[in-house]
Amino acid sequence: MIRRYALGIASILFFICSLPLTAQQQEPLADRLEERLKTDIFNLGFLLQAEGVFSFDDDDFNSGRQFDLGATRLDIRGNIDNGFLYRLQLDFRRQTSVLDAQVGYRFSDNMRIIAGAFKPFLSADLDPSPGDTDFMNRARQVGAMMNSREIGLTLLGEPGNFNYRIGLYNGTGLARNNDNRFMYTARFGYTTHLNGGALELGFNGAYDETRMNNVGNTGLVSMGNRVLYGGFIKLDTSTIFGTAEILQTKFDAQNFGGNEETITGFYATLGSNVSSKDQLLIRWDYLDFDLRDDSSDLITAGWNHQATRLISFQLNLLALLDDDEDTQFGVSGVMQFQF
Repeated sequence: MIRRYALGIASILFFICSLPLTAQQQEPLADRLEERLKTDIFNLGFLLQAEGVFSFDDDDFNSGRQFDLGATRLDIRGNIDNGFLYRLQLDFRRQTSVLDAQVGYRFSDNMRIIAGAFKPFLSADLDPSPGDTDFMNRARQVGAMMNSREIGLTLLGEPGNFNYRIGLYNGTGLARNNDNRFMYTARFGYTTHLNGGALELGFNGAYDETRMNNVGNTGLVSMGNRVLYGGFIKLDTSTIFGTAEILQTKFDAQNFGGNEETITGFYATLGSNVSSKDQLLIRWDYLDFDLRDDSSDLITAGWNHQATRLISFQLNLLALLDDDEDTQFGVSGVMQFQF
């Protein structure tokens, strides 16, 4: 069964890569879509993903064995008079839900303030949309330590080679509730330009006063005053690209009688643009829980193929190395339309 599954994936990908070059280069319909739906005042975007996952040894690893929908999103944004801007992003995967609901003001080309639901900028791997991530799944530290959206105020700026993101949020994700305490976040970065590329250094930090608050998707509950800190380095050139990031969060965990739990996450990605349409990449993802006495390494190899301007494919091979269990293997693939 495994051999038939792998041969099926290989046949599909071989067909995709053998498409005529003329079909990949000339895209008049994509040009017409952009002309009609993407303007400065009204920019309409779509992201549709169809994915399949397969676990070789454990049905619970890598979401088992199934076909599913990935991100299914509608994104509306634009700039209007007097420096104001707006954005509304909806997800339709299970039920209609709001991801981004923002109204902002642009002070200048290098400074703006956003009110509403926004990414908290606590990990470099959280920044890109699902259609632009290096792998199908983000590094595990993202889900373990933070919410993907927070409601509050965000101040953003890019003066020269520097950039900053400062946030004041409820700290409870999109739940729209609070206990009159807030989460404070900050990122500071610097980008230096290289021949044919760029190198960025960044530092993230957060202080969350919210009490009895869930910590990511871990099932752990913070009793308050949780801290998060870390840094990253990103390299992007015409031939190679990569990111390395470390994050750590500390909090008094209700699950362990108020004792301090420490979660440490680290990942390193290295990729190569092997052609104008293809990328090969690999990531080492480490996650450790102190009081749980649980640590594991997830190795992911990936191939990304841009079939047309709007259609792309990803194939991921995964190996989970857990201290207490046997190594588990899986494969995932996604086909997406992004406009």
